[in-house]
Amino acid sequence: MDENYLYRKIADAIRMQILRGELHAGEQLPSVRVMAGQWGCTLGTIQRAYQELVRHGLVTSRPGQGTRVVDRLPGRGEAALQKASLIHRAEAFLLEVLTAGYMPDEVEDAVRLALDRWRVIEQQVATPAALTIRFAGSHDLAVTWLAGHFAEIVPGYRLTVGFMGSMGGLTALAEDRADLAGSHLWDEETDAYNQPYIERLMPGRRMALVSLAYRRLGLILPAGNPHTISGLEDLTRPGMRFVNRQAGSGTRVWLDARLKHLGIKPASISGYEDERGTHSEVARAISEGQANIGLGLEAAARSFGLDFIPLTRERYDLVMHESFYQSPGMQKLVGWLCKEGQQAFSGLVGYDTSVTGQTVFIG
Repeated sequence: MDENYLYRKIADAIRMQILRGELHAGEQLPSVRVMAGQWGCTLGTIQRAYQELVRHGLVTSRPGQGTRVVDRLPGRGEAALQKASLIHRAEAFLLEVLTAGYMPDEVEDAVRLALDRWRVIEQQVATPAALTIRFAGSHDLAVTWLAGHFAEIVPGYRLTVGFMGSMGGLTALAEDRADLAGSHLWDEETDAYNQPYIERLMPGRRMALVSLAYRRLGLILPAGNPHTISGLEDLTRPGMRFVNRQAGSGTRVWLDARLKHLGIKPASISGYEDERGTHSEVARAISEGQANIGLGLEAAARSFGLDFIPLTRERYDLVMHESFYQSPGMQKLVGWLCKEGQQAFSGLVGYDTSVTGQTVFIG
């Protein structure tokens, strides 16, 4: 194991011994030399571990007196033990993935995506119906983040999320199965996003479109782009295995229009029928070697440490009836998007938040 990370494992092991009462207040720890022999590492690694424990207030280290457990341990209660155990498990996971070659930023992005996913699930399970805002539509990382933090942004409300593609979201909205729809449907004839589809699905109805962000859409590729892919024309090359988004998603609508324009028949693309429900699933399939090219968001590609070739910039809107736009919960959300939303989403790679919170009415 890389000794840059081994010292943390050693410190964690000692920390757990202290918090479980296996090492008592005032007890002296083995010398640096003895510990180095036990762990098979350098003296410097043990010194770093002891220094970390000193910073955490668990041990003291004085010349000539060795390293000892402090006389009075902070927070020896059950809550402190549970927290220490959780930290121990988290750092064990970090040691595993860091020594496997992943970078800290990659690990942080992956953990954030996983946490956001489970926050969505948790909020879907136990939400009072009267305080629920129902979202249906295209997969988006900012929407996932919103669902996980919605109670803080709009106190007294929760957001339930169903990712079913842009067309599925607009249909759910038209049938009153959703309060909000997330859409990024590009209309080739007008070169506009969302409005032409809304007018066809809900003619004559007064609708509000609240911009969430512009997003970069492009090709997701294995790290290093080993097949030297440069564009959609490469989808038909021998040896290429594509992973697609589902029919009705905004990404699929854009792709099919571009393939038609380029004269590429879907039947000539290996994997065209291999559909995934989210951008993250597309990126995961490529990272696991199930495919070597896909179409999705730059943010998803970077989260899995993959290469990305931008192809277009698309606008993602939150679509709703005007009456719902005027509701107290929605007004709080729009106010937050206009003020704090740009900053909150700025960390998402490939997102342009200059239009976040801007509202357009149609119908």
